[in-house]
Amino acid sequence: MVIDNSSRQLRLWLLLLLAASLLLPATLTFAAEAELLDRIVAVVNDDVVLQSELDQEVASVKEKLAQVGAEDIPRDEIRKQALERLILEKLQLAEARKIGATVDDETLLMAMNKIAQQNGLSLDELAAALKEQGMSMDDYREELRKEITLQRLRNREVISSIQITKAEVDNYLAHAEENPGGRDAYHLRHILVPTPEGASPEEVAAAKKQAREIIQRLNNGEDFASLATRYSAGQQALEGGDLGWLQAGQVPTLFIKDLAGMERGDINGPYQAASGFHIIKLEDYKGGDKNIIKQTHARHILIRTDELTSDQDARNRLEQLYQRIKGGEDFAALARAHSDDKGSAIKGGDLGWVNPGDLVPKFEETMDALPINGLSEPFRTQFGWHIVQVLGRRNHDATEEVKRDKAKLALRKRKADEALQLYLRKLRGQAFVETRLDDKY
Repeated sequence: MVIDNSSRQLRLWLLLLLAASLLLPATLTFAAEAELLDRIVAVVNDDVVLQSELDQEVASVKEKLAQVGAEDIPRDEIRKQALERLILEKLQLAEARKIGATVDDETLLMAMNKIAQQNGLSLDELAAALKEQGMSMDDYREELRKEITLQRLRNREVISSIQITKAEVDNYLAHAEENPGGRDAYHLRHILVPTPEGASPEEVAAAKKQAREIIQRLNNGEDFASLATRYSAGQQALEGGDLGWLQAGQVPTLFIKDLAGMERGDINGPYQAASGFHIIKLEDYKGGDKNIIKQTHARHILIRTDELTSDQDARNRLEQLYQRIKGGEDFAALARAHSDDKGSAIKGGDLGWVNPGDLVPKFEETMDALPINGLSEPFRTQFGWHIVQVLGRRNHDATEEVKRDKAKLALRKRKADEALQLYLRKLRGQAFVETRLDDKY
């Protein structure tokens, strides 16, 4: 019997159709199971939040809350807060991609090496330590990439535009000095009961009523961290409202005066602001100590290496200058004539009084090993070849300078926190967000 090509093709088509019909129920079952295993719980512009992501975030939050003894919070409350955090994260990552604030593999590797070194580990040892904690190196790498990306976005869009004036530093220090007992830092917890932009009097009154009810519950002995996680709209809500240690001038002026008179464990509020009603708890405080630092007065001569001056040539030139100084020639005159550090050369190589950490490690190590009036032999740093002479040492009370530096940092952080809150509210307000939480999950 001869079967023509058309008949053969028809039989093949029928066999394929039969196979597909047999596989179809299994395929549908698999798809249904996949939907149950991982489904979309929020649509965020062109992105989505998956159930698996939410479950992972909830587990992380519960672990942190357990560490502070706040284990009685309903799962629904944690899920809502965790989902909002993931939504904001998705919005920020999308914005970072839009402006090119991403992290390449080389930068990521450098960051991982630095983290490993800070913990006294190699990368292999870091991987082993992570494995013991239940995290793979790949997961850690991507988590770190995300954190660096978010920080780059915030630096570019928020922090880079922040300016701190001398008057602001003076005002910061004036407020810090008002604290009785010399308090200059506070460990705080915080709850924010939010009000929407352009809130009606009724919405403001409802938020104030809720804040007062929370204070009453706190006064009745309920746990601050638990209530913060459930009700606060603050960025640290899922950490039990823990703000960590804040310098006095970094604390919002809204409640700094009350804080100065509070004792450990005290709760105060509500304080009304544009964002809503604030409640605070003082966990701890500390006063300031004098900052006495050992300064060194030094001068140096630098010969740089470049296309025209080889490393050996630079060393030879400096060796000749070293011998001339040892023979009695004037250090300052030779520095003015030969040093490639133009900033100090005009002053005879004088670096002035330097603090620990002001100079690169190799230079500082060589300088610190010298007696007063001691002259070093030529040595190399990344800038070239140096000789250094120590002219004097002193103990310097740098309390005021340190205070001003800390004030600048604290003011920058305070402004950054406020600006970030506004930036996130703007991103959230402009975004399309649809949540799909289901009580079954």
